[in-house]
Amino acid sequence: MFFLNKLNPKQSLFGIIVCIALLAVLPFVAKELGGTTWVRIIDMALLYIMLALGLNIVVGFAGLLDLGYIAFYAVGAYAAALLASGHLTDNFAFFQQHFPDGLHFSYWMIIPLGAMLAAIAGIMLGTPILKLRGDYLALVTLGFGEIIRIFMNNWGKDGFNLTNGPRGINRIDSVSVLGHPLDRAISIGNIHLTKEFLYYYLFLALVTISIFVCYRLQASRLGRAWMALREDDIAAKAMGINVRNVKLLAFSLGATFGGVAGAMFAAFQGFISPESFSFMESIVILTMVVLGGMGHIPGVILGAVLLSLLPEFLRFTVEPLQQALFGTLLIDTAILRQLILGLCMVLIMLFRPRGLWPRPERSRKKDDDINNKPVATTAGAQGAHMEQ
Repeated sequence: MFFLNKLNPKQSLFGIIVCIALLAVLPFVAKELGGTTWVRIIDMALLYIMLALGLNIVVGFAGLLDLGYIAFYAVGAYAAALLASGHLTDNFAFFQQHFPDGLHFSYWMIIPLGAMLAAIAGIMLGTPILKLRGDYLALVTLGFGEIIRIFMNNWGKDGFNLTNGPRGINRIDSVSVLGHPLDRAISIGNIHLTKEFLYYYLFLALVTISIFVCYRLQASRLGRAWMALREDDIAAKAMGINVRNVKLLAFSLGATFGGVAGAMFAAFQGFISPESFSFMESIVILTMVVLGGMGHIPGVILGAVLLSLLPEFLRFTVEPLQQALFGTLLIDTAILRQLILGLCMVLIMLFRPRGLWPRPERSRKKDDDINNKPVATTAGAQGAHMEQ
Protein backbone atom coordinates (compact mmCIF):
# COMPACT_ATOMS: atom_id res chain seq x y z
CA MET A 1 0.00 0.00 0.00
CA PHE A 2 3.06 2.28 0.09
CA PHE A 3 2.78 3.19 -3.59
CA LEU A 4 -0.74 4.57 -3.25
CA ASN A 5 0.42 8.10 -2.49
CA LYS A 6 1.67 8.35 -6.10
CA LEU A 7 -1.79 7.67 -7.54
CA ASN A 8 -4.79 9.93 -8.00
CA PRO A 9 -7.69 9.59 -5.52
CA LYS A 10 -9.70 7.15 -7.63
CA GLN A 11 -6.69 4.94 -8.25
CA SER A 12 -5.74 5.11 -4.57
CA LEU A 13 -9.22 4.04 -3.49
CA PHE A 14 -9.16 1.15 -5.95
CA GLY A 15 -5.69 0.13 -4.73
CA ILE A 16 -6.81 0.18 -1.09
CA ILE A 17 -9.83 -2.02 -1.91
CA VAL A 18 -7.59 -4.49 -3.77
CA CYS A 19 -5.11 -4.61 -0.86
CA ILE A 20 -7.89 -5.20 1.67
CA ALA A 21 -9.35 -7.99 -0.48
CA LEU A 22 -5.96 -9.68 -0.89
CA LEU A 23 -5.20 -9.51 2.82
CA ALA A 24 -8.69 -10.83 3.64
CA VAL A 25 -8.28 -13.95 1.50
CA LEU A 26 -4.59 -14.53 2.31
CA PRO A 27 -5.17 -17.03 5.16
CA PHE A 28 -7.56 -19.05 3.00
CA VAL A 29 -4.96 -19.26 0.23
CA ALA A 30 -2.29 -20.23 2.77
CA LYS A 31 -4.50 -22.97 4.16
CA GLU A 32 -5.16 -24.39 0.70
CA LEU A 33 -1.46 -24.41 -0.16
CA GLY A 34 0.05 -25.60 3.12
CA GLY A 35 -2.65 -26.25 5.68
CA THR A 36 -3.44 -24.46 8.93
CA THR A 37 0.25 -24.52 9.86
CA TRP A 38 0.97 -21.79 7.32
CA VAL A 39 -1.86 -19.63 8.66
CA ARG A 40 -0.23 -19.89 12.08
CA ILE A 41 3.14 -18.94 10.55
CA ILE A 42 1.56 -15.85 9.00
CA ASP A 43 0.08 -14.96 12.40
CA MET A 44 3.55 -15.06 13.93
CA ALA A 45 4.89 -13.00 11.01
CA LEU A 46 2.39 -10.26 11.87
CA LEU A 47 3.63 -10.24 15.46
CA TYR A 48 7.20 -9.92 14.20
CA ILE A 49 6.14 -6.98 12.04
CA MET A 50 4.88 -5.22 15.17
CA LEU A 51 8.14 -5.96 16.97
CA ALA A 52 10.23 -4.77 14.02
CA LEU A 53 8.23 -1.54 13.76
CA GLY A 54 8.79 -0.88 17.46
CA LEU A 55 12.52 -1.52 17.25
CA ASN A 56 12.70 0.64 14.14
CA ILE A 57 11.66 3.63 16.27
CA VAL A 58 14.73 3.11 18.45
CA VAL A 59 17.26 1.95 15.85
CA GLY A 60 15.94 3.38 12.59
CA PHE A 61 14.46 6.72 13.65
CA ALA A 62 16.61 7.66 16.67
CA GLY A 63 19.80 5.76 15.73
CA LEU A 64 20.13 4.04 19.15
CA LEU A 65 21.43 0.47 18.96
CA ASP A 66 19.25 -1.79 21.14
CA LEU A 67 20.23 -5.46 21.57
CA GLY A 68 17.79 -6.14 24.41
CA TYR A 69 14.50 -5.28 22.74
CA ILE A 70 13.10 -8.75 23.43
CA ALA A 71 12.87 -7.76 27.13
CA PHE A 72 9.88 -5.50 26.39
CA TYR A 73 8.26 -8.37 24.51
CA ALA A 74 8.71 -10.49 27.64
CA VAL A 75 7.27 -7.80 29.92
CA GLY A 76 4.08 -7.59 27.85
CA ALA A 77 3.77 -11.37 27.61
CA TYR A 78 4.22 -12.00 31.34
CA ALA A 79 1.88 -9.14 32.23
CA ALA A 80 -0.83 -10.79 30.12
CA ALA A 81 -0.04 -14.24 31.49
CA LEU A 82 -0.31 -13.14 35.11
CA LEU A 83 -3.49 -11.10 34.63
CA ALA A 84 -5.31 -13.58 32.38
CA SER A 85 -4.71 -16.87 34.16
CA GLY A 86 -5.03 -18.52 37.57
CA HIS A 87 -1.29 -18.53 38.25
CA LEU A 88 -1.28 -15.82 40.92
CA THR A 89 -4.28 -17.39 42.67
CA ASP A 90 -2.53 -20.77 42.75
CA ASN A 91 0.64 -19.38 44.35
CA PHE A 92 -0.26 -16.40 46.55
CA ALA A 93 -2.63 -16.35 49.53
CA PHE A 94 -3.76 -12.79 48.89
CA PHE A 95 -5.06 -13.66 45.44
CA GLN A 96 -6.57 -16.92 46.71
CA GLN A 97 -8.61 -14.89 49.17
CA HIS A 98 -9.73 -12.08 46.86
CA PHE A 99 -9.74 -13.85 43.46
CA PRO A 100 -10.50 -17.52 44.16
CA ASP A 101 -11.21 -18.24 40.47
CA GLY A 102 -8.14 -16.41 39.17
CA LEU A 103 -7.76 -12.89 37.82
CA HIS A 104 -8.88 -13.42 34.21
CA PHE A 105 -8.93 -9.73 33.31
CA SER A 106 -10.23 -8.64 29.94
CA TYR A 107 -7.53 -8.25 27.31
CA TRP A 108 -8.86 -4.81 26.48
CA MET A 109 -7.57 -3.86 29.94
CA ILE A 110 -4.43 -5.99 29.70
CA ILE A 111 -3.21 -4.59 26.36
CA PRO A 112 -2.88 -0.94 27.53
CA LEU A 113 -1.51 -2.14 30.87
CA GLY A 114 1.10 -4.31 29.16
CA ALA A 115 2.01 -1.41 26.87
CA MET A 116 2.36 0.89 29.88
CA LEU A 117 4.56 -1.57 31.79
CA ALA A 118 6.76 -2.05 28.73
CA ALA A 119 7.03 1.75 28.33
CA ILE A 120 8.09 2.05 31.98
CA ALA A 121 10.70 -0.66 31.36
CA GLY A 122 11.89 1.33 28.35
CA ILE A 123 12.31 4.44 30.50
CA MET A 124 14.12 2.37 33.15
CA LEU A 125 16.51 1.18 30.46
CA GLY A 126 16.93 4.58 28.82
CA THR A 127 17.51 6.71 31.94
CA PRO A 128 20.92 5.34 33.05
CA ILE A 129 22.35 5.08 29.51
CA LEU A 130 21.57 8.55 28.15
CA LYS A 131 25.24 9.42 27.72
CA LEU A 132 26.26 6.10 26.16
CA ARG A 133 26.58 5.49 22.46
CA GLY A 134 27.88 2.90 20.02
CA ASP A 135 29.31 -0.34 21.40
CA TYR A 136 28.76 0.66 25.03
CA LEU A 137 25.08 1.31 24.41
CA ALA A 138 24.75 -2.06 22.67
CA LEU A 139 26.39 -3.89 25.59
CA VAL A 140 24.15 -2.27 28.21
CA THR A 141 20.96 -3.00 26.28
CA LEU A 142 22.14 -6.59 25.74
CA GLY A 143 22.66 -6.93 29.48
CA PHE A 144 19.20 -5.50 30.20
CA GLY A 145 17.59 -8.12 27.96
CA GLU A 146 19.49 -10.92 29.66
CA ILE A 147 18.63 -9.60 33.13
CA ILE A 148 14.92 -9.74 32.33
CA ARG A 149 15.24 -13.31 31.03
CA ILE A 150 17.21 -14.41 34.10
CA PHE A 151 14.60 -12.84 36.37
CA MET A 152 11.88 -14.77 34.57
CA ASN A 153 13.86 -17.96 35.08
CA ASN A 154 14.55 -17.39 38.77
CA TRP A 155 11.30 -15.89 40.03
CA GLY A 156 9.77 -19.36 40.18
CA LYS A 157 10.86 -20.49 43.64
CA ASP A 158 8.37 -22.09 46.02
CA GLY A 159 8.51 -19.11 48.36
CA PHE A 160 7.92 -16.53 45.62
CA ASN A 161 6.62 -18.20 42.48
CA LEU A 162 5.84 -15.19 40.31
CA THR A 163 6.83 -16.53 36.87
CA ASN A 164 6.96 -20.31 37.50
CA GLY A 165 10.57 -20.26 36.34
CA PRO A 166 11.59 -22.30 33.29
CA ARG A 167 8.34 -24.28 33.49
CA GLY A 168 6.46 -21.23 32.26
CA ILE A 169 2.84 -20.20 32.70
CA ASN A 170 0.06 -22.08 30.95
CA ARG A 171 -3.75 -21.93 30.69
CA ILE A 172 -3.61 -18.29 29.63
CA ASP A 173 -6.97 -16.89 28.54
CA SER A 174 -7.65 -16.09 24.92
CA VAL A 175 -8.70 -12.70 23.61
CA SER A 176 -12.47 -12.22 23.45
CA VAL A 177 -14.13 -10.01 20.85
CA LEU A 178 -17.81 -9.15 21.42
CA GLY A 179 -17.95 -11.89 24.05
CA HIS A 180 -16.55 -14.61 21.76
CA PRO A 181 -13.14 -16.12 22.68
CA LEU A 182 -10.91 -16.26 19.63
CA ASP A 183 -9.67 -19.74 20.49
CA ARG A 184 -13.13 -21.09 19.59
CA ALA A 185 -13.90 -21.58 15.93
CA ILE A 186 -16.92 -19.92 14.37
CA SER A 187 -18.82 -20.64 11.16
CA ILE A 188 -20.25 -18.00 8.85
CA GLY A 189 -22.33 -19.81 6.28
CA ASN A 190 -20.00 -22.29 4.61
CA ILE A 191 -16.88 -20.53 5.90
CA HIS A 192 -15.27 -22.14 8.97
CA LEU A 193 -12.94 -19.83 10.84
CA THR A 194 -10.57 -21.50 13.29
CA LYS A 195 -8.43 -19.87 15.98
CA GLU A 196 -5.63 -19.14 13.51
CA PHE A 197 -7.98 -17.23 11.17
CA LEU A 198 -9.54 -15.17 13.96
CA TYR A 199 -6.18 -14.18 15.40
CA TYR A 200 -4.94 -13.34 11.91
CA TYR A 201 -7.57 -10.63 11.49
CA LEU A 202 -6.91 -9.30 15.01
CA PHE A 203 -3.15 -9.14 14.41
CA LEU A 204 -3.72 -7.57 11.00
CA ALA A 205 -5.79 -4.81 12.60
CA LEU A 206 -3.07 -4.18 15.21
CA VAL A 207 -0.35 -4.11 12.54
CA THR A 208 -2.40 -1.61 10.52
CA ILE A 209 -2.72 0.63 13.58
CA SER A 210 1.00 0.26 14.27
CA ILE A 211 1.90 1.30 10.71
CA PHE A 212 -0.37 4.34 10.94
CA VAL A 213 1.15 5.37 14.28
CA CYS A 214 4.70 4.94 12.92
CA TYR A 215 3.95 7.12 9.90
CA ARG A 216 2.43 9.81 12.09
CA LEU A 217 5.40 9.69 14.43
CA GLN A 218 7.82 9.90 11.51
CA ALA A 219 6.10 13.01 10.15
CA SER A 220 5.75 14.67 13.55
CA ARG A 221 8.03 17.14 15.28
CA LEU A 222 9.23 14.31 17.52
CA GLY A 223 10.06 12.19 14.48
CA ARG A 224 12.15 14.98 12.98
CA ALA A 225 13.93 15.34 16.32
CA TRP A 226 14.72 11.60 16.29
CA MET A 227 16.19 11.91 12.81
CA ALA A 228 18.31 14.89 13.84
CA LEU A 229 19.51 12.84 16.80
CA ARG A 230 20.32 9.93 14.50
CA GLU A 231 22.46 12.08 12.21
CA ASP A 232 24.37 13.99 14.91
CA ASP A 233 23.31 14.18 18.55
CA ILE A 234 25.73 17.03 19.30
CA ALA A 235 24.35 19.16 16.46
CA ALA A 236 20.80 18.27 17.54
CA LYS A 237 21.53 19.47 21.07
CA ALA A 238 23.08 22.65 19.70
CA MET A 239 19.87 23.30 17.73
CA GLY A 240 17.84 23.25 20.94
CA ILE A 241 16.53 19.66 20.88
CA ASN A 242 16.14 18.14 24.34
CA VAL A 243 18.26 15.07 23.64
CA ARG A 244 17.48 13.46 26.98
CA ASN A 245 13.72 13.53 26.57
CA VAL A 246 13.88 12.56 22.89
CA LYS A 247 15.95 9.46 23.70
CA LEU A 248 13.63 8.45 26.54
CA LEU A 249 10.61 8.86 24.28
CA ALA A 250 12.27 6.66 21.64
CA PHE A 251 12.92 3.88 24.16
CA SER A 252 9.47 4.11 25.77
CA LEU A 253 7.44 4.33 22.54
CA GLY A 254 9.46 1.55 20.93
CA ALA A 255 8.94 -0.60 24.02
CA THR A 256 5.18 0.00 23.84
CA PHE A 257 4.99 -1.89 20.55
CA GLY A 258 6.89 -4.77 22.12
CA GLY A 259 4.54 -4.86 25.11
CA VAL A 260 1.44 -5.07 22.94
CA ALA A 261 3.00 -7.78 20.76
CA GLY A 262 3.99 -9.72 23.88
CA ALA A 263 0.45 -9.65 25.27
CA MET A 264 -0.89 -10.91 21.94
CA PHE A 265 1.74 -13.65 21.84
CA ALA A 266 0.71 -14.89 25.29
CA ALA A 267 -2.97 -14.95 24.31
CA PHE A 268 -2.26 -16.68 21.01
CA GLN A 269 0.03 -19.38 22.42
CA GLY A 270 -1.76 -19.91 25.73
CA PHE A 271 1.65 -20.67 27.25
CA ILE A 272 4.87 -18.71 27.73
CA SER A 273 8.30 -19.51 29.18
CA PRO A 274 11.65 -17.69 29.32
CA GLU A 275 12.88 -19.75 26.35
CA SER A 276 10.70 -17.64 24.06
CA PHE A 277 12.61 -14.47 24.99
CA SER A 278 16.24 -15.39 24.40
CA PHE A 279 18.99 -13.11 23.13
CA MET A 280 18.74 -14.68 19.67
CA GLU A 281 15.20 -13.34 19.35
CA SER A 282 16.55 -9.81 19.83
CA ILE A 283 19.13 -10.46 17.12
CA VAL A 284 16.46 -11.77 14.74
CA ILE A 285 14.29 -8.67 15.23
CA LEU A 286 17.27 -6.36 14.79
CA THR A 287 18.19 -8.26 11.63
CA MET A 288 14.70 -7.68 10.28
CA VAL A 289 15.14 -3.93 10.68
CA VAL A 290 18.64 -3.84 9.18
CA LEU A 291 17.85 -6.26 6.36
CA GLY A 292 14.74 -4.39 5.26
CA GLY A 293 16.16 -0.89 5.59
CA MET A 294 16.60 1.05 8.83
CA GLY A 295 14.27 3.99 9.23
CA HIS A 296 12.10 3.02 6.24
CA ILE A 297 8.76 1.58 7.35
CA PRO A 298 7.99 -0.42 4.15
CA GLY A 299 11.50 -1.86 4.21
CA VAL A 300 11.17 -2.89 7.86
CA ILE A 301 7.90 -4.67 7.07
CA LEU A 302 9.53 -6.43 4.12
CA GLY A 303 12.44 -7.57 6.30
CA ALA A 304 10.08 -8.88 8.99
CA VAL A 305 8.00 -10.82 6.46
CA LEU A 306 11.04 -12.36 4.77
CA LEU A 307 12.82 -13.42 7.96
CA SER A 308 9.57 -14.79 9.40
CA LEU A 309 8.51 -16.81 6.36
CA LEU A 310 11.80 -17.80 4.70
CA PRO A 311 13.05 -20.10 7.52
CA GLU A 312 9.69 -21.88 7.62
CA PHE A 313 9.65 -22.19 3.83
CA LEU A 314 13.13 -23.76 3.94
CA ARG A 315 12.00 -26.05 6.75
CA PHE A 316 9.36 -27.58 4.48
CA THR A 317 11.42 -27.64 1.27
CA VAL A 318 15.04 -28.52 2.17
CA GLU A 319 14.41 -32.13 3.17
CA PRO A 320 12.18 -33.06 0.16
CA LEU A 321 14.70 -31.36 -2.15
CA GLN A 322 17.58 -33.44 -0.79
CA GLN A 323 15.52 -36.60 -1.11
CA ALA A 324 14.67 -35.76 -4.72
CA LEU A 325 18.25 -34.88 -5.73
CA PHE A 326 20.31 -37.39 -3.77
CA GLY A 327 17.82 -40.00 -2.60
CA THR A 328 18.92 -39.53 1.01
CA LEU A 329 19.28 -36.84 3.68
CA LEU A 330 22.90 -35.65 3.45
CA ILE A 331 22.77 -32.63 5.78
CA ASP A 332 20.46 -32.17 8.74
CA THR A 333 17.51 -30.01 7.75
CA ALA A 334 17.91 -27.52 10.62
CA ILE A 335 21.64 -27.01 9.91
CA LEU A 336 21.16 -26.59 6.16
CA ARG A 337 18.24 -24.23 6.70
CA GLN A 338 20.35 -21.96 8.91
CA LEU A 339 23.25 -22.18 6.44
CA ILE A 340 21.10 -21.10 3.50
CA LEU A 341 19.47 -18.34 5.51
CA GLY A 342 22.84 -17.02 6.72
CA LEU A 343 24.28 -17.12 3.19
CA CYS A 344 21.32 -15.15 1.84
CA MET A 345 21.78 -12.50 4.53
CA VAL A 346 25.53 -12.19 3.84
CA LEU A 347 24.89 -11.75 0.10
CA ILE A 348 22.21 -9.13 0.74
CA MET A 349 24.51 -7.18 3.06
CA LEU A 350 27.29 -7.32 0.44
CA PHE A 351 25.21 -6.14 -2.49
CA ARG A 352 22.51 -4.14 -0.66
CA PRO A 353 24.29 -2.71 2.40
CA ARG A 354 21.49 -0.20 3.10
CA GLY A 355 18.88 -2.96 3.10
CA LEU A 356 16.49 -4.45 0.59
CA TRP A 357 14.21 -1.40 0.61
CA PRO A 358 16.16 1.54 2.09
CA ARG A 359 14.72 4.94 2.73
CA PRO A 360 15.02 7.15 -0.38
CA GLU A 361 17.86 9.62 -0.35
CA ARG A 362 16.80 13.24 -0.48
CA SER A 363 17.69 14.88 -3.77
CA ARG A 364 19.88 17.94 -3.39
CA LYS A 365 19.00 19.39 -6.80
CA LYS A 366 15.91 21.22 -5.58
CA ASP A 367 17.75 22.53 -2.53
CA ASP A 368 20.60 23.78 -4.71
CA ASP A 369 18.16 25.54 -7.05
CA ILE A 370 16.47 27.23 -4.11
CA ASN A 371 19.79 28.27 -2.57
CA ASN A 372 21.25 29.57 -5.83
CA LYS A 373 18.27 31.62 -6.92
CA PRO A 374 18.37 34.25 -4.14
CA VAL A 375 22.14 34.51 -4.51
CA ALA A 376 21.89 35.27 -8.24
CA THR A 377 19.11 37.78 -7.66
CA THR A 378 21.08 39.55 -4.96
CA ALA A 379 24.22 39.67 -7.11
CA GLY A 380 22.25 41.17 -9.99
CA ALA A 381 20.73 43.81 -7.79
CA GLN A 382 24.12 44.77 -6.41
CA GLY A 383 25.55 45.06 -9.95
CA ALA A 384 22.73 47.33 -11.08
CA HIS A 385 23.21 49.54 -8.03
CA MET A 386 26.95 49.90 -8.76
CA GLU A 387 26.26 50.92 -12.41
CA GLN A 388 23.98 53.68 -11.20
